[in-house]
Amino acid sequence: MQKIHEYFMTPISILGTGCTERIAGYIKPMLFRKALIVSDKTLVETGLIDKLLALLDAEGIFYIIYKDVSPNPTVAQVNYGLKLFRDNGCDFLISFGGGSPHDCAKAIALLAANGGEIAHYEGLNKSAKRSAPLIAINTTAGTGSELTRFCVITDEERHVKMTINDWHVTPIIAVSDAELMLDMPPGLTAATGMDALTHAIEAYVSTNATPVTDCKAVKAVELISANLVTAYQSGHDLPSREAMVYAEYLAGIAFNNASLGYVHALAHQLGGFYNLPHGLCNAILLPAVMEFNLPAAVTRYADLARAAGIDTTGLPAEAAAKRFIQLVQQLNKALELPAKLHELRGFRAEDIPLLAENALKDVCSLTNPRQGSQQDVEAIYRSIL
Repeated sequence: MQKIHEYFMTPISILGTGCTERIAGYIKPMLFRKALIVSDKTLVETGLIDKLLALLDAEGIFYIIYKDVSPNPTVAQVNYGLKLFRDNGCDFLISFGGGSPHDCAKAIALLAANGGEIAHYEGLNKSAKRSAPLIAINTTAGTGSELTRFCVITDEERHVKMTINDWHVTPIIAVSDAELMLDMPPGLTAATGMDALTHAIEAYVSTNATPVTDCKAVKAVELISANLVTAYQSGHDLPSREAMVYAEYLAGIAFNNASLGYVHALAHQLGGFYNLPHGLCNAILLPAVMEFNLPAAVTRYADLARAAGIDTTGLPAEAAAKRFIQLVQQLNKALELPAKLHELRGFRAEDIPLLAENALKDVCSLTNPRQGSQQDVEAIYRSIL
């Protein structure tokens, strides 16, 4: 029987330098009255959010700001945000930031429409109703969360990241403005950029990949390979920032529809256990998982080698694929990212069996091109101790 594919993405996307200025023109005709703006302390206190607030003020759109979202949003933060949303009579949400504010806002929006606890929605399409309307304004070029149906929330009690894969949480408008990213710190540029690269690679080798997702993933790899290091080294280089905006957006479309793999499944456990940045965890794990996947993904990695600008003329597929893995390792080095797990704050080797057990339960593991055992996943972790 022929496989049927469904494709999901946000209905409206606005990309380009200065495009934030257009957002009020989309909000006003929708007759929304009051927004819960979900962000973080840094973006609020540094004033990066002020342009958005001025635009809303000029159009008479009321709002309340929730700025206490952490890098790995928690169940408690979602519940508090939901209380703010309800107590203040909000009828839509705006997330302003990177993946963390977007994910927290998605979870709040989901509960506002469906009730219950966020843990009830862990897994695939568990909700019955469309979430409360959410407009996602991006300030990083990495997560793709502004346009996807994925939402990741940390359960503080179990020390795990819950992955909610539900088309109902997809924002109604996604905004990616390179102007908001010019002052992004180099470390954040590196980690979020490697997150976007991981999205593209995992989507391309996913067992659920299609021609639609393939073309997005390949172009994303091309753009990231050519622009990420420049964006990292010269943060105010607008062409490289704009290229990364399009790269992370394309990678977001790719993984939103093809899903992901073991890099994310394993990275979610590191983030949940030790409260570590998601993109950083992906960057460390990516080469090791690619080595594990190599027998099942040789030709696909060879394709991406060419997209990344590697001269593969005359090379067999396996040699080209290995060159691509080496390029990923070199990219991590150029971005001054850690290469080993022991460099991560709080990591303990004795946790590996539990990390591996939980990783195999993660929904992202289902579409990895090579399925492994508990021992295989433990070995991936141990290979980068």
